[in-house]
Amino acid sequence: MKYPVYIEKDKSSEYGVVVSDLPGCYSAGSTFEEALTNAEEAILTHLEGLMMDDDPIPMPSKIDELQSKQQKAKGVWALVEVDIKKVARESKRINVTIPSNILAKIDAFTEKTNESRSGLLSKAALEYIAQHQK
Repeated sequence: MKYPVYIEKDKSSEYGVVVSDLPGCYSAGSTFEEALTNAEEAILTHLEGLMMDDDPIPMPSKIDELQSKQQKAKGVWALVEVDIKKVARESKRINVTIPSNILAKIDAFTEKTNESRSGLLSKAALEYIAQHQK
């Protein structure tokens, strides 16, 4: 998942990071790169807390949507890639049945994006759940 983050810096401060899709999720860094790295850790920690509380995982918004809500633009938007598997408690092997034509599409997509079937199906399931729990 790629979460959009808003990064802003004043002359007398570090780079501040806000993750709009995760209320209460903030980070900072002394350099732009450090701010992005710290943002990834903050997002993972936030998602882990949501999972522990059995709360839904919000799906990332599109930057265009967030920009239109932004009052004043002193900073920049960036994307932080987060591997949701890093916050999973444990993995379980399951057996599922999927029509062969759908499996072929899954395999073609995962090969193109260098993902695993499991990773893609996990992300798809989380996105579906988030969209339908509202």
